[in-house]
Amino acid sequence: MPDMLVKLLDLPPLAPAVERAEAAGVRIRRAQAFEITPVRSFIEETWGQGWSDEVSVGFANKPVSVYIATSEGCVVGFGAYECTRRAYFGPTGVAESYRKKGIGAALLLACLWGLREMGYVYGIIGGAGPTEFYARIAGATVIPDSSPGIYTDLLKKKA
Repeated sequence: MPDMLVKLLDLPPLAPAVERAEAAGVRIRRAQAFEITPVRSFIEETWGQGWSDEVSVGFANKPVSVYIATSEGCVVGFGAYECTRRAYFGPTGVAESYRKKGIGAALLLACLWGLREMGYVYGIIGGAGPTEFYARIAGATVIPDSSPGIYTDLLKKKA
């Protein structure tokens, strides 16, 4: 999967995306440090320990660089930035039953606005899966010859 580049100076406004998620009964907000266990558990159950480990870095940042989507007190999605590398967005994910409701877009934009507030002009989406989604929501463009990028030398469990 390729990396993508986002010009953070041209981001769409965040409020409409958050309002769309709220209309679906989902709140988008910055995670709090004391929520690390339920957020990591949610991530690990669906996407594995690697993503959960990456997000741990975001909980150590000040402010926390992890946004969560919640419904009825439960985590249903997450987005992180400045975890894997500087100026990187990701990982991110939304529970399957909550997809197609604008939650992923709201999490993406919240994180990209977080990168912009840190002073970055460009952000990188590492190992971007749904490239069409990122292009549509944030104007991201594929970086040529960027695959596998930083994920080239992943550690494997001993057999």
